[in-house]
Amino acid sequence: MAGEERTPRERMVYSAVQLVRAHGATGTGVRDVVEHAQAPRGSFQHYFPGGKDQLVGEAVLWAADFAADRARAYRATARKPTPAGLFAHMARQWKQEFTRRGFLRGCPLMAAAADLVGAGSPVSGQLRDAIERWEAAVAGELVAMDVPARRAKRLATLMVSTLEGAIMSARLRGDLGPLTTVVAELAPLLDR
Repeated sequence: MAGEERTPRERMVYSAVQLVRAHGATGTGVRDVVEHAQAPRGSFQHYFPGGKDQLVGEAVLWAADFAADRARAYRATARKPTPAGLFAHMARQWKQEFTRRGFLRGCPLMAAAADLVGAGSPVSGQLRDAIERWEAAVAGELVAMDVPARRAKRLATLMVSTLEGAIMSARLRGDLGPLTTVVAELAPLLDR
């Protein structure tokens, strides 16, 4: 969706991603999404007959696909791709985000999960699917770097989980230190 002209529906999904990143799923209102997306007022029900749950579910899946695409892009830009390099690439996006925009917005998957998992939300299934998509993309990249498939799956879980924790810690502290630390400390394990 980035760079091209988006439909009102696409703008609402993208806007939901951005607002959930800052306010969580429960703190993001439908009116806020419609306004942020500059969508026609009555269009929300037309595009999202399942209501806010449908919108948030689609937003987390969009975010997971974005993260997966970013992971897949690493090998195309690296001279000598390594698992540690992939993890550094994943963390670099967040370092750049926090440096440019401050620490007000985090990962929409974590924000939505913090609000909705365990609360009986219908979005929980999409959140599980989202994290699985992201981890599968990371694991696929690791396999392409000759990491055995079983280890690649475990490392992908470790990498995504560690990154999510470092993002949260960086936001809480208001500095990039946690991201720098996890990249440095995981590198020997990832490349062994």
